[in-house]
Amino acid sequence: MVSQSTYAAVITAGGRVDSEFAGVIGTPVKALAPFAGSTFLAIAIAAVREIGLERIAVVGGSEVRAACAASVERVIDESEDGTENLRRALFAWDEQTPLLYVTSDMPFIDGDALRGFLRGVPPKTLALPLTEWAEFERRFPDPPPFGITLAGEKVVNGGAFVIPPRAHTAIENFAMRFFEARKSVWQMARLAGPALLLRFVFRRLGVAQLEAHARRQLGIPALAVRNAPPELAYDVDVLAEYRYAITRA
Repeated sequence: MVSQSTYAAVITAGGRVDSEFAGVIGTPVKALAPFAGSTFLAIAIAAVREIGLERIAVVGGSEVRAACAASVERVIDESEDGTENLRRALFAWDEQTPLLYVTSDMPFIDGDALRGFLRGVPPKTLALPLTEWAEFERRFPDPPPFGITLAGEKVVNGGAFVIPPRAHTAIENFAMRFFEARKSVWQMARLAGPALLLRFVFRRLGVAQLEAHARRQLGIPALAVRNAPPELAYDVDVLAEYRYAITRA
């Protein structure tokens, strides 16, 4: 396990919401959605600070800069291109430092959840949190649709990632494609290639096969950290998910 204090962090905050959602939260910037007396972005920053990180960068627009410039070390201007924002996030800090990459749409994230995830990350490993469906549903009963099913197992991936030192350039293209596909098991299977796509079609594609494929593609260890805290798995993309989150605040 890497000492948590050795990480630098980046939080992406460029996502926009549709007009109905924006009308409810009072802003088109999802990261600035109000929640439990705070905002999604402020909650994410507080969670990262809670685990002792002293270097936090945020990728966002002018509204985001105004909201957080005084509470983080760096604000990186966003692009209109989502994959370019991912690239800017990957290179927010030097490549010698392990990077904790956090999205700003997890209303329940806190320091305990991040610590629970990071405890399961070995050194020099690309990692993301994975929550089993039963645990997710215990924490969030009767939620909106969430999760993917792999080899008959339903899981929910989280919105925090560990990028190991000196791996940023190696994973840049793969990370962009994975980021775009992460919400769809079909797109993830296509990303994995023909052999794993066939496994998916026949319902035999599992987490272990995806980990092994990532290791082959990137040349570095890759791990889905099992039994991760469900607070990292509940993110908000649509209004129904926001409204549900409000009921659980």
